[in-house]
Amino acid sequence: MYRDRGGGSSKSEIVGGTFDRKRINDALDKQLEKSNSRVLNISKESSRLSMPSSSTAGIGKLQQLQKQKQVDYRDNRSSSTFTTKNKCSDEESETDSEESDVSGSDRDDDISWISWFCNLRGNEFFCEVDDDYIQDDFNLCGLSSQVPYYDYALDLILDVESSHEDTFTEEQNELVESAAEMLYGLIHVRYILTTKGMATMLEKYKNYDFGRCPRVYCCGQPCLPVGQSDIPRSSTVKIYCPRCEDIYYPRSKYQGNIDGSYFGTTFPHLFLMTYAHLKPQKPTQSYVPRVFGFKLHK
Repeated sequence: MYRDRGGGSSKSEIVGGTFDRKRINDALDKQLEKSNSRVLNISKESSRLSMPSSSTAGIGKLQQLQKQKQVDYRDNRSSSTFTTKNKCSDEESETDSEESDVSGSDRDDDISWISWFCNLRGNEFFCEVDDDYIQDDFNLCGLSSQVPYYDYALDLILDVESSHEDTFTEEQNELVESAAEMLYGLIHVRYILTTKGMATMLEKYKNYDFGRCPRVYCCGQPCLPVGQSDIPRSSTVKIYCPRCEDIYYPRSKYQGNIDGSYFGTTFPHLFLMTYAHLKPQKPTQSYVPRVFGFKLHK
């Protein structure tokens, strides 16, 4: 429990502390038994001799001191327990806040499905496809055979009210949602090749939404999303650098799980042909390996 919460003492420390406390309690009990036996012996001797003894008062003081020690120990123990509980409660509150942040990805009924999907963490590469484009059957030609639950998925994307939620099981509703994500991705790869789609992606490119090239000599060149295959579920999305003309993995692990076919192999190159003024010059510098300042011979 403590290890999972990550902020308090470890389990071994707690167990060790329990043993130490038990050892202290046993020692105190033994000390009390010894003092009580001394009191009994002294009281017997004083009654036998019929004369007052000053040691009785000293023993009484000893008992009072031992009782005071027990009270102080219990107070310290209760205060340490209270501190531990406060730490645990603080950690639980932090965990609750993190869970509330995660639960913020739930869909709000006030926004459309497309806006909700594009605003999810990891979906920053996607742009919002116009409803008019999706409602044109010509743009969806051939997709019905690739996507299961096609009609239900299309209704979900367009926010069309459907009665299937009442008749489908929870598992079937999850399949419809997965199918809607796949269908939107396959529509998206077609939309970003249109004039309007490229204009939308241009704004994201200018805002560095696709990331920058990790290569040092590319000097932070903004990149474009690209797929290594047009076949769904073949590979994940990569980012293409127009300066060094190479591809890299996205920085975010969430973006790295997106299907590369939702962006395709054509988009970045057609994009740079359309906006030729954005094509950067190739870097003139390259890294030279050296040992003690001397170049390595190949």
